[in-house]
Amino acid sequence: MNLISLQIETSNDFEKNLENLKNLIISCKDNSIILAPELAIVGFAYYKMDEAAAFSEKIIEELKKLSENKAIALTTIIKENNKFYNRLFIFYKNKILHTQDKIKLFPLGEEDKYFTVSKENSIKIIDINGLKIATLICFELRFPTLWEQIKGADVILNPAMWGIKRKDHYETISKSLALINQAFVIASNSANSNMGKGSAIISPFGELLRDDSKTILEAKFSREEIEKVRRYINIGLS
Repeated sequence: MNLISLQIETSNDFEKNLENLKNLIISCKDNSIILAPELAIVGFAYYKMDEAAAFSEKIIEELKKLSENKAIALTTIIKENNKFYNRLFIFYKNKILHTQDKIKLFPLGEEDKYFTVSKENSIKIIDINGLKIATLICFELRFPTLWEQIKGADVILNPAMWGIKRKDHYETISKSLALINQAFVIASNSANSNMGKGSAIISPFGELLRDDSKTILEAKFSREEIEKVRRYINIGLS
């Protein structure tokens, strides 16, 4: 499959953001795994959480339609029982294949004041066309205990809204995750002016495809590369 990271800006206009994302997805090849930045359509809409959650219903239906021959992953704001969650959706074959709530909220961004942490640890490895896929959402990248939970994944997704002041942290940690877990990492960070960009597709050997000037980053998944690194540097992931 093709591995695709989208590096896009998020405005205050939900409709505009959705149309932009849809057009980018349509432009991508079939048989791709496409990752958008964290909350790419609604952003951290603390001043209109109910509106963002209501709009998420439209997001879900629109992206289902585009997922017939493409796997699409993004997070959005969901409201349940008067609580808000930053929830990952993975769409494939016109269905919701997987959902996962963010469990590590970033205190400096006041996420813990607006979002609820899921009571269930929903981080797990799922299967898409024989590929083992796992996701860590933005700040969760900083927790090695979570890396342990996704050992054996072929591809690790990281949708992010990572600030520009810690850009080096994002780039360093995402590369380290690929090396330690011997997996491909798709890192998709926001391109807003206060965000760090640094989106990348990183191989199990740490080879980087990264370009802050691009909106779409694309690379081919290689089973052989994973098998080679796990055979020569055997740390028990396969």
